[in-house]
Amino acid sequence: MTLSPAHREKIAATLAWLKRWLAPDHLATLRPKLEFQTGILAGFALLASVLLGVTNCSTQGSIQQRLDEDLKHSLAEVVPATLYDNDLLQDTVMIPSAQYNIGTAETLVYKAKKAGEVTAVAFKFTAPDGYSGAIDMIIGIDRNGNVLGVRVLSHKETPGLGDKIELAKSPWILSFNGFSLENLSPEKWAVKKDGGQFDQFAGATITPRKTVQATYRSLQLFKDQQKELLR
Repeated sequence: MTLSPAHREKIAATLAWLKRWLAPDHLATLRPKLEFQTGILAGFALLASVLLGVTNCSTQGSIQQRLDEDLKHSLAEVVPATLYDNDLLQDTVMIPSAQYNIGTAETLVYKAKKAGEVTAVAFKFTAPDGYSGAIDMIIGIDRNGNVLGVRVLSHKETPGLGDKIELAKSPWILSFNGFSLENLSPEKWAVKKDGGQFDQFAGATITPRKTVQATYRSLQLFKDQQKELLR
C-alpha cells in the first residue's frame, strides 16, 4: 500500500515527537513528577496484562487438547472400542441427575454408537461421601444396563488403604463388570460386611462402601433415562 504525502508527513511528525519525548533530558524533567511515575506503573501493568492474555490464548488450545486426550483415555477404559464407530466426545446428551446424589444436578452422557445405533453410554459420577472426600469416577454401561467398566478419576482416600479403588493399586474396581440392576438385587449392591456382593478393604470399609453405593445410583440413573439415552 502506497502512503500519501499527507500520511507520510503525519508519521514523520509523530516519530519526531516521540523522539523528543523520549530524549534523556526531557525524561529527566518528567521523572520527579507523580503523574509520570503513575504512568510508568500503569504502562507496566498494561504490558503485563497483554502478555498474560497472549500467553493464555497461546496455551488454551493445547490445554484443551490435553483434557480431551485424558477424557478419551478414560472413556476407552470403560467402553470397548469395538462397540462404537462414532466420536464419543461429540455425541453427547445432558440429562438431569440431581435426585441421584452423584455430584451434579445435570450429567453429560457420552453415547457409543455402531452403525448409528446406541450400543453403550458413559458418564462421570461422584461418590460425594468418601472417607476423605469426594470420589470422582466414570462408568460405561451397555444398552442392556450391564456395567462395562468403572474407573476412579480422582480421590483423596488414605494411601495404602482406601486407594485400592484405583486399578493401579488393586483389581477391586473390576468387580463391577457385568453386573446390572437386573442380575444383582438391590441388597447385593453393597459390600460383604453389609450383606452385599462386593469385598471391602481391611481397615477401610467406608471407601468401597461409598463407591458401590454411588455406582448403584448411577445405574439407577441409566435405567430411569434409558429410553432417552438409547435414542
